Amino acid sequence: MKKIALAAVFAGAATTAFAGSYAKDDVVMEPVVIVEETKEASSSAGILIPLLLIAIIAAAAAD
Repeated sequence: MKKIALAAVFAGAATTAFAGSYAKDDVVMEPVVIVEETKEASSSAGILIPLLLIAIIAAAAAD
């Protein structure tokens, strides 16, 4: 009787030890690509400085 109980314990331990080990690992995590949008310079900022320079030169030339 003890041998049967011991065999059942070993069979149960072996079953839980190999649980899920025969399945193929289909779960593959793809790398996550994080794209951070860069802040673009405003087109009005590119034209503002030259317009200010022209206005200053025109004001200086008018005197």
